[in-house]
Amino acid sequence: MQFKYILYLIFISLFACEHHSSNINIKNKPEETKSIVQKKEIKEIKKIEKEELVNIVYSNKGFALIYSEDSSNSLAYKLDDTSINILSPNLPNGTPVRITNIINGKSLLTVVKNKTILPIYYNSVITNRIASELSINSSEPYVHIETINSNKLYVANDVKTFDEEKEVANKAPVDDIMVQSISLETEKKESKIENFVTNFNYIIKFADFYFEDSAIMLKNRLFEEYKIENILIKKLSQNNFRVYKGPYKDFEKLKKGFHNIENLDFDSIEIIKL
Repeated sequence: MQFKYILYLIFISLFACEHHSSNINIKNKPEETKSIVQKKEIKEIKKIEKEELVNIVYSNKGFALIYSEDSSNSLAYKLDDTSINILSPNLPNGTPVRITNIINGKSLLTVVKNKTILPIYYNSVITNRIASELSINSSEPYVHIETINSNKLYVANDVKTFDEEKEVANKAPVDDIMVQSISLETEKKESKIENFVTNFNYIIKFADFYFEDSAIMLKNRLFEEYKIENILIKKLSQNNFRVYKGPYKDFEKLKKGFHNIENLDFDSIEIIKL
């Protein structure tokens, strides 16, 4: 009788252990699945973010701020002066870009380390290594920043247009629309001059328009709303009108020319060398 009682206790103990183990497995299973799903979702998010960075279309010609101890004090982010990373006021972290010294045509591929706030007359912050690699003159650091990807990028020259112009331009012949093609395989060199000392002569370009009326409308708006004077319009071709300010013969005068422009939300503002 005592032997049967002992067997009964052993049976109850084994059953309890098995039941407890089963409960543990059931409890842990959803957590493991959840962890796998989270990792998968994170990978998908990173993949999407990477694709978005690669597909950003941006092109701007302007002056680069060459990184130094003095300039670093006014920047929110630091740079390793031996790296080829840059800071940008317009592009998010990790964006792949090509930076070109417009004076001599030298270029290199890099990425944006951080997005930072800069005065409007700067389109990037570059390191001394980049300045050395591209033979950039510190008194005329005129560069072209453009996003890149594995395919050809097509960047429309007219970034900003008024609604009135869009309605009419949509009816215009497609052949009249000016488009700049950018390719990784072929690169247009604006100058092959190795001696990068040039005459300083630049304008501030606000926008290019298909119609002269739109150019006049912008000129009036800049004066009436932002009190910006000395705005000029130049006819580049039959259907291309540029709104600009200048020219400027030195960098200090160019910076002063940006007075009252800081508040403008214009993606198309560029510094153009004459």
